[in-house]
Amino acid sequence: MNTSANHSTLQADLTDAIELEERIKAYRRGSIEEERFKHFRLTRGVYGQRQLGVHMFRTKLPLGRITSAQLAMMATLSDRYATGNLHLTTRQNIQFHYVKLESTPAIWEALASVGVNAREACGNTVRNITASPFAGIDPEEPFDVSPYALAIYNHFLRNPVCQEMGRKVKMAFSSSVRDTAYGYFHDFGFIPLIQDGIHGFKVVIGGGLGAQAIVAETAFDYLPADQIISFTEAAVRVFDRLGEREKRYKARMKYLVQKLGKDAFLELIQQEMIAVSPVIQPIDTQSWKPAGGPEWTGTSTSGFPSDPAYETWLQTNVYQQKNNNRKAVGIKIRLGDLSSEKALLLAQLIPAYAADDVRITVTQDLLLREVHADALPSLFHDLRSIGLADPGFNTILDVTACPGTDTCNLGVTNSTAISHEIEAHLARRFPLLVTNRDIQIKISGCMNSCGQHMAAQIGLHGSSIKVGERIVPAMQLVLGGGLDPSGVNYIGEKVIKLPTKRILRAFDLILDDYLNHREAVESFNQYYYRTGKKHFYYLLRELAEMDSLTEEEFRDWGQPAEYVQAIGVGECAGAALDVIGSIFGDAEQRLTKAVEALEEGYWAGAIYYSYNALVITAKAMLLAKDQHCNTHAGIIEDFQEHYGLTVPFVHYGDFTVLAGAISNEEPTESFALRHYETARAFLHDAHALRQQQLQGHKDQLVITEYYKA
Repeated sequence: MNTSANHSTLQADLTDAIELEERIKAYRRGSIEEERFKHFRLTRGVYGQRQLGVHMFRTKLPLGRITSAQLAMMATLSDRYATGNLHLTTRQNIQFHYVKLESTPAIWEALASVGVNAREACGNTVRNITASPFAGIDPEEPFDVSPYALAIYNHFLRNPVCQEMGRKVKMAFSSSVRDTAYGYFHDFGFIPLIQDGIHGFKVVIGGGLGAQAIVAETAFDYLPADQIISFTEAAVRVFDRLGEREKRYKARMKYLVQKLGKDAFLELIQQEMIAVSPVIQPIDTQSWKPAGGPEWTGTSTSGFPSDPAYETWLQTNVYQQKNNNRKAVGIKIRLGDLSSEKALLLAQLIPAYAADDVRITVTQDLLLREVHADALPSLFHDLRSIGLADPGFNTILDVTACPGTDTCNLGVTNSTAISHEIEAHLARRFPLLVTNRDIQIKISGCMNSCGQHMAAQIGLHGSSIKVGERIVPAMQLVLGGGLDPSGVNYIGEKVIKLPTKRILRAFDLILDDYLNHREAVESFNQYYYRTGKKHFYYLLRELAEMDSLTEEEFRDWGQPAEYVQAIGVGECAGAALDVIGSIFGDAEQRLTKAVEALEEGYWAGAIYYSYNALVITAKAMLLAKDQHCNTHAGIIEDFQEHYGLTVPFVHYGDFTVLAGAISNEEPTESFALRHYETARAFLHDAHALRQQQLQGHKDQLVITEYYKA
């Protein structure tokens, strides 16, 4: 164990907690504008809910890893500050809901004591690094991707290059060529390979779900593992500079790759490599010690009497690990909602049965590792005693869903209530499908795909249908997505929109048709693509007719009153008013960060903070002329056009060269000091000019949507 590194990490986490508390107090005093405070708290994991006055708090758990102590701490914190529920997400994190803003620093501090933080869990940052929950135990994996994924996580945590991008960036590591981490639906996906005895990855870029789902393109068929850090940083830097910021629906990396073309994007990344040092960054895999499971001295499996529930559980929830006789055991957590009571009891069980390394899955479940085969009967008994032995882990009866209208501002329909109805209905109507791992059902409350509906064989997302003066709650049905048995990922196709109260009948028609007409060993997706989208549209078309609606169909699942569409504004998308003087304040903050980085000898960080100060200063001056600022590259070019040849800025030469130096020089100490001094002088001169422009007049208001850059 690296005690020094652990101490440093703890100090950084505690510093974040203190800073959060100070910012909250300043915000309550009115010293910080709403928009600036929102940006700050988002990068600390604090996200506004649909309900006023409370927040969602999201932790950041790389690879979805959690220990028994961490699980117990989160259960305790949820009891104390939230609802007594832990919500497991499709991004392998844990969220608390209904948290008071003033409680968040205490949550941060308590989490830090067990090695957990929430830094960059929300906001326009590099988000949690996800991975296959089977990484390290997957019989098909060429090597354990865990230390490589953790290295990427540590590299970008608090990294200045990714604190204020136009949009978020998501990365995923699959354990094998069967892309169980959905790498093809991420900004960066990594598939492990060994070439000539050297560990490396197939790297895919520019994927994403959301309103417009795109499958990632292959950047490298093979990239040595010691180059993945430099490649991803260079790519994020290019995205930070060129990515769209004003039109948020076009601000993800996938749109930049589409706009430029993959080859041009990769060429820009290669050019950026001069600013990333070193290019070869070996990853320490020797320090990575996978947690082992405990020995078992209890009763052998042979002495356990036959139990149908146990046999089904064995069939659906237990997996063989690689290279040993240990087992992985899936715990089905319905909709990812785990009560703090059950979480505490589970935390007490883990050390006796499994490695102290539990993984949250992308299907909102938990995976225990390194369980002795002889311990399975006893484990089942103890899990059943706390209500956590439901069969159907990662099967058709393991529905994935986001919180929807329960808490999310963007929710259109109630994704959680309909999920319960679907699971119960399928268990009654299709009991033989309890072991089916070929079909996954994923539901999102809106089109943004937090429930990953486009990556499911059967997906649904919240919608509505206007009928006269009334609105019917509806779901858009998506078919044919997800992971094929061959390991290929597909994006689902939108087939038809149906009232939510008719969705159960739709499942009956779809599954009866599949079970009655499929060919031998034909998967659902194989059947879907053989018969085609039109086949299913005509199969379901009658359910879409609106001339026979009942009063019940105007109410959403779980709602007693008639449906009223109430879509809020997402935390990352609101417009607000601000003054140009405050933007100069942003530049000053970046220079303060640059000084801190210089004192630490962190030359690359100091250079990037100084670069940010230059761009923000230029942005303020452009906004004074009502110029839109939607990319860093646009700001740099426009500033040169509007101000570059005027006093006092002509003194600094071509601004495109000045700002572009960050990509053309190595991150040395001399460059870091020179760039900081230039940025400081540039801000001073710009601020003085702005004061002359105002001449005592009130500062100018601008709409923040004009300056997301």
